[in-house]
Amino acid sequence: MSITLVAGLGNPGRDYEKTRHNLGWIVIEAFARKHGLAWKSSPQFDAEVARWDSGPGRTCYLAKPQTFMNESGTSVGALARFYKAPVSSIIAIYDDLTIDLGLVKVSVTGSAGGHNGVASLLEHVGDGFIRYRLGIGPKDPPQMDLKDFVLGKFSPDQHTLINQHLDHYLSGLDLLLSRGADAAMNQLNRRDPK
Repeated sequence: MSITLVAGLGNPGRDYEKTRHNLGWIVIEAFARKHGLAWKSSPQFDAEVARWDSGPGRTCYLAKPQTFMNESGTSVGALARFYKAPVSSIIAIYDDLTIDLGLVKVSVTGSAGGHNGVASLLEHVGDGFIRYRLGIGPKDPPQMDLKDFVLGKFSPDQHTLINQHLDHYLSGLDLLLSRGADAAMNQLNRRDPK
């Protein structure tokens, strides 16, 4: 099954730029730049969409839902229905607190784990989409409120770390798109990306 739809999750608006919760947007925007893709506003889907013809007969759509994070599923669900994309052909890129900053994990099932964007996808799309989980952990200080942490901005040092790992994020996504979830899990889930 070729991947049809890649959705980077985040919150629209200047206030949310460079926050931990928008790492999915940071990565999908960098991926679009790498492949020379242009974003187009698609109000009917509440999203910005970029079309990528990655090979003969292979078209993939990148999406940035313009709903807020906790309504991501309404946008992705509308796109999936329009493009007749089965749930197994959808990738969601999002921040994950349970993974250390700089690391990536790929998974195909599981609970939302307290992530409102994933909960919305499960509600509107169903389980079985591929999860491209970008580490933003650990939460520091540990007693900090979860919402305050994910909506907080990366420190300059963390921002540098993300920039250093951007190639890793993008090559992992290329691997996932070209070779599928199993190959990506084998390589990314156990590798220390030094």
